[in-house]
Amino acid sequence: MASVTFENVSKRFDDVVAVDDLDLAIADGELMVLLGPSGCGKTTALRMIAGLEAATSGKILIGDQVVNHVDPARRDVSMVFQSYALYPHMTVQRNIESPLLIRRYPVDGPDRPVRKLSKAERNERVAEAARVLDLEPLLQRKPAALSGGQRQRVALARAFVGRPKAFLMDEPLSNLDAKLRAQTRVELVDLHRRIETTVVYVTHDQVEAMTMATRIAIMSNGRLQQLGTPRDVYDTPANLFVAQFIGTPAMNCLPGTFTSVGGAAGIEVEGGRFPVPSKLQARLEEGRPVTVGARPEHLRVAEAPSSTAVELQVRAAEWLGHECLVFGSVGGEPVVVRLIGRVGVEPGGSLPLAVAPDDVHLFDPDSGRRLD
Repeated sequence: MASVTFENVSKRFDDVVAVDDLDLAIADGELMVLLGPSGCGKTTALRMIAGLEAATSGKILIGDQVVNHVDPARRDVSMVFQSYALYPHMTVQRNIESPLLIRRYPVDGPDRPVRKLSKAERNERVAEAARVLDLEPLLQRKPAALSGGQRQRVALARAFVGRPKAFLMDEPLSNLDAKLRAQTRVELVDLHRRIETTVVYVTHDQVEAMTMATRIAIMSNGRLQQLGTPRDVYDTPANLFVAQFIGTPAMNCLPGTFTSVGGAAGIEVEGGRFPVPSKLQARLEEGRPVTVGARPEHLRVAEAPSSTAVELQVRAAEWLGHECLVFGSVGGEPVVVRLIGRVGVEPGGSLPLAVAPDDVHLFDPDSGRRLD
């Protein structure tokens, strides 16, 4: 096991900046998720750890060893790809064993391979990996006879068997159906807990990130937007991009203006007024433009007239059994509300909404940064 560190790392493809001055320290034994939309640079960052792409500038360290110019075969990392990349002519046992048959070389030192494992040692490692990932009944099958989830577990076992310093996973669950993805997420988290190794996991799926990660590194346009625990990035998004990328449905964000006319501070929006977080009331000047945000689950039906409420013009409602999603607009801006249970709303009607001051998020409309 080892830490993985990016120090001011950039990667350019001609005029395209794929990764821009990335500073990121991944702790030994951590499950770090690189999260972002397609083209944000997360897979390029992963490939630079593996040595499949060379950094244009900056340093990449595995443990305390700078590996920028170290051959990929010497980096002692294992990569799990989206496509599984299993050998179709080999049994599950041989697929899992295959990394142990390749000559391995130390990161530094003489150009001599590490001692090759004996057949007994290889069998022991395969048996351990198969036991951990519940593949023991499948060892003599070939990939064509396996389900998608079973193939994914074989790919994970193959990565696990070499006991690398770090596992690199590039959207490994994207080819699975929803039920199997949920099941495999649990298996991966349990595997990480048991083997306590470093995992760098790339995905665009925020559910995977929120349910699996020790910490999440959110990227956009090659730059790191926010680094924190799942709760950190959800409860206190650093900017508008993070606020609207994390959460399903996304955070509602509306343009507004701070006002304290009449002694009651609030954010005026077209269609109503939002309260102001108490810690910000004394720091905002009269008439300041802001972007006000509220999570769908924090909006509630106002039970009585209030000076800090907004009027939702209802467009549609989706009852999902345990909750109801109400879609509409406030002052022409789209807004989604998550309410528990059945709610008596009809398209074309209106719904008065309120939110607690501490559940309001304010952002600078020009920079997009959070106001704290």
